[in-house]
Amino acid sequence: MERTFTVNEVPEIAQELLANTATRCFFFYGEMGVGKTTLIKQMIRLLGVQDTVSSPTYSIINEYRIGEEVINHFDFYRIQSVEEVLDMGIEEYFESDNWLFLEWPEKIKSILPDSGIEIHLHKKNETIRTLKTTPVK
Repeated sequence: MERTFTVNEVPEIAQELLANTATRCFFFYGEMGVGKTTLIKQMIRLLGVQDTVSSPTYSIINEYRIGEEVINHFDFYRIQSVEEVLDMGIEEYFESDNWLFLEWPEKIKSILPDSGIEIHLHKKNETIRTLKTTPVK
């Protein structure tokens, strides 16, 4: 999927991403301020989370639950080494059947799951973004 959209179309983009992929693992790439967290928040809300959805920039991971479903939102921006995430038991998250939303996955490239979907966001201007998805196999 490749698409240009406005900030106002984020809910529609989030719905398309959830509806058109069989994976539960999403890798978000893009510069600071491009809208990765905004898109993830919308996707998490569409999955049914009623709680406040916030960025895990300082906590590294936020967990949400909907009944038996678990959603994990990671932000690796502040990670300095792969060892940091290995120490927090990242493998258990990656081996689970949880929904996984990963921001800044390039920081832990060597240990990423073997499957999922890469979402590359680019900022054209203050209100227009481009999105390109690539399956990871």
